[in-house]
Amino acid sequence: MAKICSESSFSARQRLSINTSNDELAAMENGDSRSHSLCEDGSPRALSSGSHRSLHRGARAVARLSYLFLMLRNWVSHRMNPIEERNDSFLERIRGPTLKDATIGESDTMCVGHNDTQSKKKKEIWIMDPSADQYYRWLSVIAGPVFYNLIMIVTRASFNELQNSYSKLWIALDYTSDIIYYMDTFVRSRTGYLEQGLLVKDAKKLRAKYRTTSQFKYDMISMIPTDLLFLQYGFNNPEFRFNRLCKIQRLFEFFERTETRTSFPNMFRISNLVLYILIIIHWNACVFFSISKSIGFGSDTWVYPNISHPEHGRLARKYIYSLYWSTLTLTTIGETPAPVRDVEFLFVIGDFLTGVLIFASIVGNVGAMISNMNASRAEFQAKIDSIKQYMQFRKVTKDLEARVIKWFDYLWTEKKTCDEKEVLKTLPDKLKAEIAINVHLDTLKKVRIFQDCEAGLLIELVLKLQPQVFSPGDYICKKGDIGREMYIIKEGKLAVVADDGVTQFVVLSDGAYFGEISILGIKGSKAGNRRTANIRSVGYSDLFALSKDDLMEALTEYPEAKKALEEKGKAILMKDNLIDEAVANAGADPKDLDEKIVKLQGNLDVMQIKFAQLMAEFTSTQARLKQRVTQMEEKVKSIKPEDLSEVVADKDKKVQ
Repeated sequence: MAKICSESSFSARQRLSINTSNDELAAMENGDSRSHSLCEDGSPRALSSGSHRSLHRGARAVARLSYLFLMLRNWVSHRMNPIEERNDSFLERIRGPTLKDATIGESDTMCVGHNDTQSKKKKEIWIMDPSADQYYRWLSVIAGPVFYNLIMIVTRASFNELQNSYSKLWIALDYTSDIIYYMDTFVRSRTGYLEQGLLVKDAKKLRAKYRTTSQFKYDMISMIPTDLLFLQYGFNNPEFRFNRLCKIQRLFEFFERTETRTSFPNMFRISNLVLYILIIIHWNACVFFSISKSIGFGSDTWVYPNISHPEHGRLARKYIYSLYWSTLTLTTIGETPAPVRDVEFLFVIGDFLTGVLIFASIVGNVGAMISNMNASRAEFQAKIDSIKQYMQFRKVTKDLEARVIKWFDYLWTEKKTCDEKEVLKTLPDKLKAEIAINVHLDTLKKVRIFQDCEAGLLIELVLKLQPQVFSPGDYICKKGDIGREMYIIKEGKLAVVADDGVTQFVVLSDGAYFGEISILGIKGSKAGNRRTANIRSVGYSDLFALSKDDLMEALTEYPEAKKALEEKGKAILMKDNLIDEAVANAGADPKDLDEKIVKLQGNLDVMQIKFAQLMAEFTSTQARLKQRVTQMEEKVKSIKPEDLSEVVADKDKKVQ
């Protein structure tokens, strides 16, 4: 209670401060304008209109600055005292009390009593949880230096002019990336892993686990200080830093994590594929320029032209020409100069093979991605086409056919074509129920029968709800129909109408439920299991249907909830004079007893049939055993004593 009062008082103070700031702003502007008017009245006419305007602008500027200061003050106070969100009772009942995070080290110390004092003395070490957002943010940090080295090392090694022109920039970027590499090695040594379902936080175990991974070797290779070779050969040899590319696995891990987190995975896969192709083309362009440099620029028609020409000596032209040549060669869509030397032939052959693989990967991956992107639409369209063909074959009226097509259009427009049970079938029931409650929380909050029910019953009922969509004018139920299910309105409006279908008695909206009377089998009901009202959809309506069998199965173990539903149904029937109070207040209904006796008799008959089958199987088995015993006796009687003596003699020889 104190928490709620403090929150309300804080929000009141916040509204008061905002209102005060607005009032102060208005007062400042009005006061300044009043003072300005007084000055105009009392001042001589020699005062120019320009000075009036300047004073007015200055006053308005001061007022705006004051308003900005007050808004900043309110924002700071709100950040210092954040309003805590109240937990939702539905989710609390499903999830239960939150558990404190347990780890391997903590669980071990809890099991041993005399080590409690030692565990308290130990300082907690920082651990990176691989399932946390912090780990993904670190992957995005380390992916930057890895991508920089992947692109720029080969570029600087091939184009000397680029390396020489921006030496200070490369020094800063190189050693910044090296620092991040060293930090990443430390992070890897402190990255936790699961053991027996718990996160390991023991530093020794984490280091030992890290040493056993294959990435440890690559991390050590990437951290070798090959830059010391610059002292002997000069700084303009960036190829000594190629060992930094051993960290490329971190870039791939970042892409995998991003693909699982993004809301547009297919678009990300296409973009990722294009990025890989561009990187291959870029590296191939750099290798082409390096080969041309080693052979000699302009020495033949295949290599890069002579750089003594002003147009071909520019850095931009060098890279763009190499990139153009690489693109034409790998995509095999253009004419390039024929190779002359053996080295050139081998390089072009390798490029052609790589280009074939690239083209095949592009066609295969892009085709698969596009088919995945349109899979839901294609499946939905196939359903529509099959129903259209059926209606045309059965000569359904055009009016009904148009209603069916409009119903499908509504499903697709409102994104309600997904089969929730099919999507969630691999999850356990607990998670299914929690997801269903999260998705339909606003609707379930309004349903009175769910507000006070037990968590177990809530889980069972939510998992048994079947979504249904009705078109405008559709009857959900009519008076006199046999009731086999109850309904809960998720979205839309339903009208309780008279027999003429026009006169409306009441309109039901989100959260209302109906139909439980006909499926509860209330004792003394004059309607029995028949519907007592006509209910029609006003527009498109989304409902949850709960069948009679599912409801009774769920209420079997929860008699209190069943009693509450029956009491509500009795109240409605008494209001409409549709219940026989004498029968309702009487003891057990004879009809119910008769039904129970009939059920018991049926179960007894089934048991007798099964017992008879078992007896028949036992008799046949016994007869077969007797036959086998009789046959064995006949064989034994037919054996002569001489045969037995020979068998004994043979056995004695084997023993000797």
